[in-house]
Amino acid sequence: MTPSIEKLRSTYESVPIPDELESLVSETLSQAMGVSRLQASQARRRKHRGFLVAAASLAAAFVIFVAGINLSPAFAEKASTLPMVGRLVKVLLLREFSHQDDTYNANIQVPGIEGLDNQDLEDRLNAKYLSENKALYDAFMEDIAALKEAGGGHLGVDSGYQVMTDTENILSIGRYVVNTVGSSSTVFQYDTIDKVNEILITLPSLFTDERYIDLISEEIKRQMVAQHEADPQRFFWVEGIEQSANLPLFDRIAAEQSFYISAEGELVISFDKYEVAPGYMGVVTFTIPTELLEEVLVSRAYLK
Repeated sequence: MTPSIEKLRSTYESVPIPDELESLVSETLSQAMGVSRLQASQARRRKHRGFLVAAASLAAAFVIFVAGINLSPAFAEKASTLPMVGRLVKVLLLREFSHQDDTYNANIQVPGIEGLDNQDLEDRLNAKYLSENKALYDAFMEDIAALKEAGGGHLGVDSGYQVMTDTENILSIGRYVVNTVGSSSTVFQYDTIDKVNEILITLPSLFTDERYIDLISEEIKRQMVAQHEADPQRFFWVEGIEQSANLPLFDRIAAEQSFYISAEGELVISFDKYEVAPGYMGVVTFTIPTELLEEVLVSRAYLK
């Protein structure tokens, strides 16, 4: 059975809250509450101005909270007990697999999500993250054994995660794997969570039908050519850019193409290293204007 985050995170609870961050949060909250009380007493004469000032102060406090959650688990735990602050969805380091042996190096960090009321979704995501990374580590160790039997070599794997978006409504987590065998390859996967309704958002779920595939694909091809015209070093395997080799050209995204939703509420489509461009381009992303997708959107709940 997969251990719960409550048990596994105990190792990380000793991380101290930065003094500057804690004092800044306290000061900002005090100011926000003070402004709110002052405006309340003057509500009849300055209602609109008072509301805007109070809202701005509270928004500033919220931004500090969001930043602090992923800086320190201890900070997040303390923040969740403060007045006016509800349950906070947090991304924590669940487990780490590491191996250092001459020319064989592995550093695999497993993310964990905590704070969802939807315990089933939380457990499924955490079990998936742990299972995938354990399988990655086991495969790495098997490859080491095979290389040693063949006379040795170089092998490396680096896996971790990034919080791409963390707003009041959306949490997007990017998980990457970099394999190094001579050259390196990079794969990115994303999970985007509706924090209000506590559901996992998939790319098809955003749209009414499959027309989104062609709409997004045509926009990406347009952006690829435009980027190359602006900077010849921005090279893609796509029609409209002269190719020096006979390689498959990008035509359409997959129905479940990797994506995340930005803090601005825009759809960001992601391609792995070597997927649509030479290796030096790395992982490439394209932001899709929401107005281009208007006719196939289920709603504007996520994309603005």
